[in-house]
Amino acid sequence: MTEINTVAVDLYTKRYSDFDLLRIAKAVSQDYEGLITAYLVNVHIHACSAVGVVFGHLVAISDPKFSDGRLLRTSDIQRVKKEGRFWVITTVNSKYVIATFRRDVGRRSLREFLRIAGDRYIPTPRRLQ
Repeated sequence: MTEINTVAVDLYTKRYSDFDLLRIAKAVSQDYEGLITAYLVNVHIHACSAVGVVFGHLVAISDPKFSDGRLLRTSDIQRVKKEGRFWVITTVNSKYVIATFRRDVGRRSLREFLRIAGDRYIPTPRRLQ
């Protein structure tokens, strides 16, 4: 009889670093304009949307794909604003706080997005969706 060994791996779940957890705690304790949908760590901007690991998403209970530690790509960014110590990204239906940026490319990708977009809304080109 042969023995079958299996391992279940969730490729979409990431662990938070101590730095991420500290920044999340600070971000959650700050006041913002309007309702915050979720907090993101390890964020970079890609094709007019933010990509990062989610924490505290409002619909995580009803939809497990938004649960803590999952990789999330937002819909197209409509507005970026600094509120207190954190950047806040507004999309069509959501508002995300960036707790941490991805090392080496995160802040640079935000600066580049702001340089290109300015105060305009730029939809993601279809070929990049």
